[in-house]
Amino acid sequence: MYTTSTQIRIHYALTDQMGVVYHGHYAQFYEIGRAEAIRELGYSYKDIEAMGIIMPVVDIHSRFLRPAKYDDLITVKTTLRELPVHHKIVFHSEIYSEDGALLNTGDVTLYFMEAKHMKRCEMPAALKDKLVAYFKETEE
Repeated sequence: MYTTSTQIRIHYALTDQMGVVYHGHYAQFYEIGRAEAIRELGYSYKDIEAMGIIMPVVDIHSRFLRPAKYDDLITVKTTLRELPVHHKIVFHSEIYSEDGALLNTGDVTLYFMEAKHMKRCEMPAALKDKLVAYFKETEE
């Protein structure tokens, strides 16, 4: 299993009139968590795109448990529960308040696709090589 954590301070523009984070922004929080998880492996989305691979979102699910509010410091915990196979990768996100309360959970599925032909493809070998070590540890 591969897990990272990223903190985000909730600024005013993310909230509604009641000071609560608008539900549509949670997809952005998931994306920030995904981007930072990939960065911690030594890559960025830009690097992956330079390999000729794009990663469109094909499915997203979100569950709202408690609200995040203006000026809260939230933590986005991003997890790959299983080593991606074939063309699909699923990121699980949990968003926590500063005091550790679970606010939201989400799952986002992306496909690896060749940008030139818009066809599904395998995860780039370099990225897979970095991830394999995290999943070998859990098998032992």
